[in-house]
Amino acid sequence: MRPKQIKIVDKDKLSLTWNDETSTIFSLKYLRDECPCAGCKGETILFKTFRPPKPTMLSPEMYKIKSIDVVGEYAIQIAWKDGHNTGIYSWEYIKTLEAGVNNNTQQKYDTLI
Repeated sequence: MRPKQIKIVDKDKLSLTWNDETSTIFSLKYLRDECPCAGCKGETILFKTFRPPKPTMLSPEMYKIKSIDVVGEYAIQIAWKDGHNTGIYSWEYIKTLEAGVNNNTQQKYDTLI
């Protein structure tokens, strides 16, 4: 499944309308806080796990979108106004986030392998 329309709503939400006509609305804060990139969530390389520290400096720009680019047929890459742009949100990952969007559930990254 993939979205047929992606748009910013009310300056602080992202709306996706899927090809089955269902819609999902995310707060930009939730999307940014759940950025799947290694710098935000960590990564495992050669059985060593890196967990980044929580950000100590927060700015309003980190929750504003500069641009959204489609990556192939499987994802979007969001460039945030604070310069962060390494998170690639696959359609599958977005659907996983959708399950926790109403209660701001954080994704579990305990096992990265």
